[in-house]
Amino acid sequence: MKFTDGYWHVRSGLHVLSPVEIRDIQTDAQSVTVFASTKKIEHKGNTLNTTLLTVRYSSPMKNVIAVEYIHNDLDEILPKFEIHQEENLEIAVKKENGRVSLTSGELSVNIDSRDGWKVDYEYDGRRLTGSGYKGPAYIKSAPDAAVYMREQLDLGIGEYIYGLGERFTPFVKNGQVVDMWNEDGGTCSEQAYKNVPFYISNYGYGVFVDHPEQVSYEVASENVSKVQFSVPGESLKYYIIGGSSMKEVLENYAALTGKPALPPAWSFGLWLTTSFTTNYDEATVNSFVDGMLERDIPLHVFHFDCFWMKEFQWCDFKWDEDVFPDPQAMLDRLKSKGLHICVWINPYIGQKSYLFKEGKANGYLVKNADGSVWQWDRWQSGMGLVDFTNPAAVRWFKDKLIELVDMGVDCFKTDFGERIPTEVVYFDGSDPVKMHNYYTYLYNKTVFEALEESRGKNEAMLFARSATAGSQQFPVHWGGDCSATYASMAETLRGGLSLGLSGFSFWSHDISGFEQTATPDLYKRWTAFGLLSSHSRLHGNQSYRVPWLFDEESVDVLRYFTKLKSKLMPYLYSQSVEASRIGLPLMRAMVLEFMEDANCAPLDLQYMLGDSLLVAPIFNDCGQGRYYLPEGRWTHFLTGEVVQGGKWYSEQYDYFSLPFFVRENSIVAIGQNDRRPDYDYVDGIELHLFELQDQGKAEVTVYSTAAEAELRISVQREDRSILIQAEGTGKPWKMVLRGIREVESVDGGGWGTTDEGVCIIPDTALGQYRVAL
Repeated sequence: MKFTDGYWHVRSGLHVLSPVEIRDIQTDAQSVTVFASTKKIEHKGNTLNTTLLTVRYSSPMKNVIAVEYIHNDLDEILPKFEIHQEENLEIAVKKENGRVSLTSGELSVNIDSRDGWKVDYEYDGRRLTGSGYKGPAYIKSAPDAAVYMREQLDLGIGEYIYGLGERFTPFVKNGQVVDMWNEDGGTCSEQAYKNVPFYISNYGYGVFVDHPEQVSYEVASENVSKVQFSVPGESLKYYIIGGSSMKEVLENYAALTGKPALPPAWSFGLWLTTSFTTNYDEATVNSFVDGMLERDIPLHVFHFDCFWMKEFQWCDFKWDEDVFPDPQAMLDRLKSKGLHICVWINPYIGQKSYLFKEGKANGYLVKNADGSVWQWDRWQSGMGLVDFTNPAAVRWFKDKLIELVDMGVDCFKTDFGERIPTEVVYFDGSDPVKMHNYYTYLYNKTVFEALEESRGKNEAMLFARSATAGSQQFPVHWGGDCSATYASMAETLRGGLSLGLSGFSFWSHDISGFEQTATPDLYKRWTAFGLLSSHSRLHGNQSYRVPWLFDEESVDVLRYFTKLKSKLMPYLYSQSVEASRIGLPLMRAMVLEFMEDANCAPLDLQYMLGDSLLVAPIFNDCGQGRYYLPEGRWTHFLTGEVVQGGKWYSEQYDYFSLPFFVRENSIVAIGQNDRRPDYDYVDGIELHLFELQDQGKAEVTVYSTAAEAELRISVQREDRSILIQAEGTGKPWKMVLRGIREVESVDGGGWGTTDEGVCIIPDTALGQYRVAL
């Protein structure tokens, strides 16, 4: 939201009050409170009829500083984000010669009261950003008496801003106006399903605005050297989040707002759906499921979209008896084929549903101011909205879902959650404007908890569309309604990378596009992208997504990449375990891994899949792969070709390949099962060590599907030798040294040399081995 007219003038009808003089500073062991006047106090008379802003600095956890601007100190209104508070936190507060500082870990805020308004934020002595003259402001609007609070933080030269949720606009947010307001706008607009008031900078810090309502951002737009954010009301609260790298900033953000759960291993396999408005009967479903099996395409999850329930009755959680006369028997037959089952739901209840009557009678639905149930005809006729601020309504909703779980349903696609009214009354008195974005948090939390209650920890997962800050705790999220075009495929990836830089670890998308029907060419290219993503789902709107409806080569391509992902599961699942514990995305923007490489700052057409694998999907019908490799030696995973990084490449690829490279000094754990994603990862495992450089180090931990560490390997290259240390359960393992062919001797174990390098096959998985070069 813009408040100024160019640099010099304020927009008509607005009165902007910025702090110009610090009048007092109060400190205690845990906080600093600053009182700043909005005009220069030259004599006692100036203290009359003027505005005094209160600014509080504190720290909820190490390397995070909370900042709160207050005009009128009003009572806090629900809802509010859940914020982690670290116990026994050490905070240092210093005050001398007009300067005050508060330090938490390596992060400090420094306030200089000697000359107007000047605040700097530093990490380990390095300045990150700051707030200066005309930066913060309390703003009054004369026409409608609306009030706002604003902050402007400095934007450095060469500084780029990322994140703010799953955004399909340009990846680098500089120059954009971004409003936090969840909408169902597809992937081709500036609207977003997942608005997260958190951004991260390549300068190595993040800013989280602690307001679930609409936060308006001007990122180098209203003032080209500032990031401005504003909210309506009498106060503004945000957090500066520091770290030694962008990855550490994300780790601290996840610790502050919630770390993601780990999805079950089976969920990483291939998903197939009925599509949206197609036929869902068992004969049709079986023709697709059996067709995949007959073509040797491993299928792991089958999803029933909206019309598993009868039209006009969404949601009533009852199978449409006209289409599914015996749903229990049907589910049993599908599960006997090794499938997990997902069904579509949303938090809306049509008036024709029997649940509407139950919800209305028991006060489980959101109400109007007069006490009647809020309804509209958009999406479902007479639609009501479940009130998740009511504990009894939450329990009611959970119990309906658990009935389906008991029947054999394994997870839920939690669609919608964006169409939330703002002139309603909630059970707990929550502000309906603040609830517009926050509603999705309560919705997905309820469903996730129902699955944890019924299936157990580490077995719960969703396929969610809408989100806000904290929603990363309830994975997985998918990118919404994309179209069957290369442009939409690219905007989908941009959105996923932005979401990853907003604290979300797991993300998916509709392979080949939801709207329209892809060409065979696009289907095959998107298949490679989709199977080299966190989660992989074939889904459409009015047409099916089974590969033989495109061409026979599509069958072969889908089979190839599905099996490849299954063999990569020891690597992918280990990366996922560690990502969930830290809060990093599995699919990472290049800038996150290569923060110091200026070429990586704007890249949004390629990504790192975990620490070690680089993926550059092909976004054209010519088969041309254009990509950038950072410095170092990179090995093409599929061909074994080694190339030097630090430059751009352009090459032709067939449908069974794409730019897919392994970083030097990496160990990639490869399994021997290409049929399913959930198997014994250590059984027959191969550990491929790629291009270990002088003084290079590499480590890997292989986890079981229960997220328990089973094998740890560390490798250190010294001048003329390689030291390998193995710890674990004692199961046999095999290591392939890629790029190391000159071996003089080996201390311990049985060894053999292959064309690929040196294979280590010790009698036991444990111990220490030295390879002399």
